[in-house]
Amino acid sequence: MNQVHTYQLITKWTGNKGTGTSNYRSYDRSHTITIEGKEEIQGSSDPAFRGDKTKHNPEDLFLASLSSCHMLWYLHLCADSGIVILEYSDHAVGLMEETDDGSGHFTRVTLNPAVIVTDSSMIQKANELHDLAHKKCFIANSCNFPILNTPTCTSKNA
Repeated sequence: MNQVHTYQLITKWTGNKGTGTSNYRSYDRSHTITIEGKEEIQGSSDPAFRGDKTKHNPEDLFLASLSSCHMLWYLHLCADSGIVILEYSDHAVGLMEETDDGSGHFTRVTLNPAVIVTDSSMIQKANELHDLAHKKCFIANSCNFPILNTPTCTSKNA
């Protein structure tokens, strides 16, 4: 039987400068994202859309979701396979295209995970597990655009 998981949060707009949305320039895009028992996230829109560059925007958080979901699956698969990961970082890049009507969509994301394993004999299997992590990633499975992986792996004893 398939399990269904429910996620809940509260997004609250905090950008009313006193006149609400009386015109496009009259309000801030600031908002908070609150999840019970977790730190509040200060959000805004991308600066290209009149947002606050010091706050997280939905596009950043979307890219972070893809990157972290891949990482968490990958670490799980490595642990199950006896691959000992010492370090993992990902310099993920997402491309979003605006359309003529002002909307837009992501067209591609490239994950660039850099991994360090304990022994060079683990490198080949460590690289192969990125494909399986991608296939299992909940967020990647919810997307309708290419998500590429260009992993690099080195060992501590190299």
